[in-house]
Amino acid sequence: MNIGDLLEHGAISPRVTATNKRQVLKVVAELAGRSLRIKPADALDALLEREAVGSTGVGYGVAVPHARVAGLTQLRGVFVRLEHAVDFGAVDDRPVDLVFALFAPPEANGEHLRALARVSRILRQSELREQLRKARSADAIHALLTQEARPTAA
Repeated sequence: MNIGDLLEHGAISPRVTATNKRQVLKVVAELAGRSLRIKPADALDALLEREAVGSTGVGYGVAVPHARVAGLTQLRGVFVRLEHAVDFGAVDDRPVDLVFALFAPPEANGEHLRALARVSRILRQSELREQLRKARSADAIHALLTQEARPTAA
């Protein structure tokens, strides 16, 4: 699975201001609404429902919220970089500033899980996270996320 298949240039926002998790998810839902042509309210409801089960903050300042949303025909992604990190209830208790959200059609199962694993694996790379934090534009972020994943030291 290629991140480029999930993430379009228009689904990236490099400078988002939010003060809490709900605001972050609202911005993500609005961006998804514009770029994926889904109802922002439906996207937000689905994201909040998933977060109620448990935080999608995976550590190292990264969150990977995900939800199934009616109206989608394929798995799609949205990426936002926050100007100031916010508490996301992450597993390592660190605030989050990098958010890669995944939206799947209601019937997507295995594909959804493979995409979650792929995004999580890519964002575990410390060098990539630092480059994403320094990137100046959506184009630069897109290039970083869609390049072939570099091996990480074990």
